Amino acid sequence: MVFPLNFRNVLFVVLSLFSLNVVASTQDEIDHLLNFVASTDCKYERNGTLHSGAEAVEHINNKYDYYSDDITSTEDFIEYSATKSKMSGKYYKIHCKGAPVIKSQDWLLTELQAYRFLQVTDE
Repeated sequence: MVFPLNFRNVLFVVLSLFSLNVVASTQDEIDHLLNFVASTDCKYERNGTLHSGAEAVEHINNKYDYYSDDITSTEDFIEYSATKSKMSGKYYKIHCKGAPVIKSQDWLLTELQAYRFLQVTDE
């Protein structure tokens, strides 16, 4: 049996493909940020204690798993997993040699913008 293509069917297919691209893109961005944190020489401050990038990624991944149902964008990932302690309310900070201390949220959003720019210019 052959079904005629109508506008609704075509629209459904196009939107489905688009949403798959968005999910793949978001996961690519999150993976990039996790690799960025893991490979940094900067120190990640959490509740007054400095951690290496590898230690920070372990903590971020734990929070990512916990909040995964609430995360629909890379910005959500940053907000829920890598911005501040939900227990103490203290913001996570990044300490890079020769640079002012910066909130992890700002640091990650800056890297996300750079990554997105590179993705657009590479196409």
